[in-house]
Amino acid sequence: MNRHTEQAFAVLMAERAIERLIIDYAARNDAGDWDALAALYLPDGRMSRPTAPDVFIAGREAILAAFRSRPPRVARHIVANIRVTVTGDTATATSQILLFNAPAAPPLVGSYHDRLLLTEGGWRFAERAGSLDFPLT
Repeated sequence: MNRHTEQAFAVLMAERAIERLIIDYAARNDAGDWDALAALYLPDGRMSRPTAPDVFIAGREAILAAFRSRPPRVARHIVANIRVTVTGDTATATSQILLFNAPAAPPLVGSYHDRLLLTEGGWRFAERAGSLDFPLT
């Protein structure tokens, strides 16, 4: 492989790893596996939920506490249109979500804008900012 091919391959592998991270996030959220979900963030990572896009929760421990404090629910997140841009050991990503909540809540359509960092343990979220594409009225 020449240098250009090696670089292209490395970018494709990073993009795929980040796509998997985003998909794993949704699966762990649906499963209520809060410890595994929080571990996808950097220790000082932050997040905002699509339903509260301007309210950031900062720090892995605070994120874990926020998820643990939620009442139990049955939810399914469908993730689509994942777009990743890799720049060395950092990346940005966008994705759309379709959220189904049981028993009778209407589906929600939203977006995530992510900033990521490559760590010894793999890619982690530095920031995960959610928003609703069709806000609740």
